[in-house]
Amino acid sequence: MRWLWLMGLAVATHAMMTKVILQQRKTKQRVLKDSGVLGELLLQQALSPAVKHHRTTTTELLENYMDLSYVGTISIGTPAQQFSVIFDTGSANLWVPSVYCSSPACANHQRFDPARSSTYRSTTTSVATWYGTGSMVGVLAYDTVTVGSIQVQNQMVGLSQWEPGSFLVHVPFDGFLGLGFPKIASSGATPLFDNMMSQGLVAQDLFSIYLTPDERNGSFVLFGGIDSSHFTGNLSWIPLTAQTYWQIKVDRITMHGLPIACIHGCQAILDSGTSMLAGPGLSVRHIHHKMGAIRSPSGLHTVRCSSILPDIVFVIGGTPFPLPAQSYILQMEDGSCISGFEAYALPVTTDELWILGNIFLRCYYSVFDRANSMVGLAPAA
Repeated sequence: MRWLWLMGLAVATHAMMTKVILQQRKTKQRVLKDSGVLGELLLQQALSPAVKHHRTTTTELLENYMDLSYVGTISIGTPAQQFSVIFDTGSANLWVPSVYCSSPACANHQRFDPARSSTYRSTTTSVATWYGTGSMVGVLAYDTVTVGSIQVQNQMVGLSQWEPGSFLVHVPFDGFLGLGFPKIASSGATPLFDNMMSQGLVAQDLFSIYLTPDERNGSFVLFGGIDSSHFTGNLSWIPLTAQTYWQIKVDRITMHGLPIACIHGCQAILDSGTSMLAGPGLSVRHIHHKMGAIRSPSGLHTVRCSSILPDIVFVIGGTPFPLPAQSYILQMEDGSCISGFEAYALPVTTDELWILGNIFLRCYYSVFDRANSMVGLAPAA
């Protein structure tokens, strides 16, 4: 559940498409390094599965941030108030800062003003969400939410009143738009995509995600459809093992054809709100040992940029999904190279759990099918 990022809006109906291009932001990697929170930024939210009237399609173009994360623009209220959000398959709540919040993180971002919206309806229900490096506490409200050309009526929105800590101060987005299942929504809020489905606003009860580091070929979330021009071959359909997060079974993780992790099978969550590839400490340490990575004072694991490293392959449903070194080794602006694998201490008692964030997702076009409880994966074009 970590990060998605944007750069525009595109909307498709049966016979018409409308695209609105948004301004691209400059990378803030250097600012974040100087402020001492870069390591936190690369791993936003430590996810635990134990806690945490015309039919149409609409596309949300995404902006790449730091070559790792992607944000998009939505609007809330009447007239519309715009916000940049992470489209997060690892959470289920929609929330943005409000004018009631005085935390430094709120002061640095757009804040929703209920007094300016004629469609706003208040509630007395409190809401709180926690991520690995940030959190928010606030109140739920109802209002109209617009994503591309789709207008969702009476959508529950979390309005933050307190965002503790320093992390959310530095990020170039305002809030989160959760795309997980209702079971993991805080305070019983109905997720936005569930309302899209129930209000008959999407052609199919699915959405798909395309991420790319190539700024000339924009990333997007497509609600209600699949864009086959952005992948090669056929989609591999994988059944979900839970209807909470987008969770699937992985057969094994290999290097040079030999298992290096998940030897007896494990669970994995496809998480567009997470930048990195996160797994159990022992397994990640073994992978870092194999690639010759060294832990730096910031907590990141560095490798020599000249290292020649093999594919790391996730075998899922018998199909190999390789990640080449240029995908899982990240080159920073200062010339250093870091591993895209990070360890989490997760309260999981049975299966080994992996979180497949944007490093994985930008290698594979991903379809999130609510109607059939499956995900589809194909090599991104």
